Formats: sequence, structure tokens, C-alpha cells
Amino acid sequence: MGFSGARPLRRSATPPPRSGGGSFKAPPPTTLNCSPFILNSISPERTAMLFSKPRPPERKDSRAARLIALTTGGRPQWTPRDYGALASEGFAKNPVAYRCVRMIAEAAASTPLAVFVDGRRADDHPLKRLLDRPNPEQGGPDLMEAFFGSLQVAGNAYLEATGEGAPAELYALRPDRMTLVPGPRGWPLAYDYQAAGRTVRIGRDGDGWLPVLHLKLFNPTNDHYGLSPLEAAAFAIDVHNASSAWNKALLDNSARPSGALVYSSKDAGDRLTDEQFDRLKTELASAHSGQANAGRPLLLEGGLDWRAMSLSPAEMDFTEGKHAAAREIALAFGVPPQLLGIPGDNTYANYREANAAFWRGTVVPLAQRAARALTGWLGAKFPGATIVPDLDAVPALSAERDALWSRLQAASFLTDAERRRLAGLEH
Repeated sequence: MGFSGARPLRRSATPPPRSGGGSFKAPPPTTLNCSPFILNSISPERTAMLFSKPRPPERKDSRAARLIALTTGGRPQWTPRDYGALASEGFAKNPVAYRCVRMIAEAAASTPLAVFVDGRRADDHPLKRLLDRPNPEQGGPDLMEAFFGSLQVAGNAYLEATGEGAPAELYALRPDRMTLVPGPRGWPLAYDYQAAGRTVRIGRDGDGWLPVLHLKLFNPTNDHYGLSPLEAAAFAIDVHNASSAWNKALLDNSARPSGALVYSSKDAGDRLTDEQFDRLKTELASAHSGQANAGRPLLLEGGLDWRAMSLSPAEMDFTEGKHAAAREIALAFGVPPQLLGIPGDNTYANYREANAAFWRGTVVPLAQRAARALTGWLGAKFPGATIVPDLDAVPALSAERDALWSRLQAASFLTDAERRRLAGLEH
């Protein structure tokens, strides 16, 4: 039975999410017809169970509640992919990447550049003199070393020509200060050079010649700027740097791995007081941390236990992991790991073969590419001149050049002009 004055109890219904663009109509509220008589007949405990919010499940204290577990999160921190960060973390702080950049830049810059005019070598040509002495401050190898070094670090290298008419001086410009200004069709129209808070625009001259040479490495995601080997090896460089930093921190801590002092008491509610905790922390920091406290014994009171929280260098296979990262860095630059003293990758029978492979696969293609770029750039101001690397003057390639000369000498069906052309003496 019911009473006419009874008010229905309502339970709100959560509307479903909209799936389309039409208007939403909420369903009619659900009513629970229940009279006060029925409510009064239910015990207060039952009423509270029916209409109160559910409680979270009861949690019991664990037997390990006296222990403190510290867990560090899993996301690695990588070096930003900008020139300043790569130059600082990769070139300046990583010995493997530093050596790779220096080896490539010095080897490519040491390759002499020869000038040919109408197929004949011209050592007294103005372009040859410009390449040998590009500016009052630098010689030719010094300028090209900075040029090739920027290419390895930034993926971009710039040379600026100055002078009226034919270029009289050449200068290497820092890649991080250069900004390409594209034209209406996307091709380079000018370059902005920023230094000391000022911006200088280097544009084309009246003949349409741009006095800036921009050599870049292939970059599949950018039309105007190149991708450097240093950026490709950034992950391996971070791993190598982190290994060195971890090893240094371990040495600073007297080669003791990280750990924790665990206080366990028979009484579940017994814990260290704030004063005891602060005193214990101070003693650990002052008497048992750092190189000066190496070998000092740790005296533990009742209820304290030392628990190791990290792996030892042997458990981490620390040395092999660092060598693997070093091999990846060398691979990105095209340098045989054997030339860097990295063990475990003796692909070549001896050092001489590894050095010859380094020159054939990395240095010579880079020097030839730079020579072609210089010819295309300076050829407009020095008509008929061609720049090529003089491979006969490279000591590392002497054995290969001797073998080439022997084959040409034995080829009796070739004329002298053909032999000279195949040997690179004429172009």
C-alpha cells in the first residue's frame, strides 16, 4: 500500500556520449516508488548500505611496510637536435665523436687541390693561388679543415668569397650563424649571417652569382639544410656519455654502488624519529660518501640493514656496452673502429688495410665532392678552370696508385694521352 503524499525517490542517469550531430534527448528519469512506511521498516544499517556511496576496499598493512622502495622512471633523456647541443655534448664532450670529426676533417683537408685549365694542370693559375692562400689569416688546409669540420658537426658548411670581380679571399662561416633565404621558387636567394646581435644579408651580385658556397649532406626531411653524422649518432653519443658519467660518479662514491639503509623492527608501528633519521643521513653523507672515505667500515645499529639498489659494473657489462656505443658512433662517421682503438671489431687484417679503407670509403669521396662544389661555384669567376683532388700526393693511397701505374704501364694498347687521363693527370 502507499500514501498519496509520498514523494518518489529518483536516481539520476548519466547520459551517453553523443555519437552524431543531432540533438541529444535525455532518457526519462527512473523513479523508485517507495513509501515512508517501507523505509521505516528497514533498519538504519540496511538504509545506510542502500543509499551510501561504496567504500574503497579495506587495505591491510603489508609485512614489508617497514621497508622503503625507491623506483626511478623509465624515460631516457636525449640531447636536443640543435647545433649548440650537438657541438657541446657530441664534439666537445665525447672523445670518440671528437676523434672521428678531427680524423675526417684533417684527412680531407690534407688532400691537395689541383687546378686544371683546358685539361692541363695549371699550378700558376690565380684560382690555384687563391686555394693555397685563401685569406691573410689561414692557409688552404686550415680553411678546408674548418669547412669539413663544420660539415661533419652540422651537416652544413659555408664559404664566403670577397673581392671585386674575381674572388680575392675565401672565409669559412659558422653554420649556426647562417640562415638561408629562399626565393619565390624555393631556391636560395641570399643568406643571412648573424653575429654580435647584427644580421648581414649576403645576396647575389649583378651577374646573379651568389658569393656563398653551401655544401650540405643529404637530409630526407629538409630541402635547405643537411643532416650531419653527429646528429645520426646522437643516441649512441648519449649512451657513451652517460656511461662515462656513471663511471665517474661510481668512482667519486669510492666504487660503491647505490644502496639503502632499511630499518626493520619487530614492532609494526616502531619507526625512526625525525631526529634519528636526520642524524643517520648526516653520518652517511659525511663519513661514508666520496673518495676520501673509501674503505671506511659502516657501523650499523640494531634494526638497520644495508640493501644494494643498483648493479655493479660487472653485472651491467659496462665495458662492452661502452664499446658498442663507440662502434655505433664510428659507424655513423664512416671511420673503422680499429683506427680508434676500439676492441672487438677487427674487420681488417691490419691497421694499414683499415686506414686504406677509411681513405677510400670516407675521405676520397668527401674530397671529390668538395672539389666538384668548388668548381661549380668558382668556375663562374674563373672560366675553364676545374678543381680536382690530387690523389697521387696522398701517402695513404700510394700503394693503390703504384698498382694503377703498373697496370697502365702494362696496357700497351693505350696511348700516352689515355694513360695520363686514366691516371688523373689530364681532365
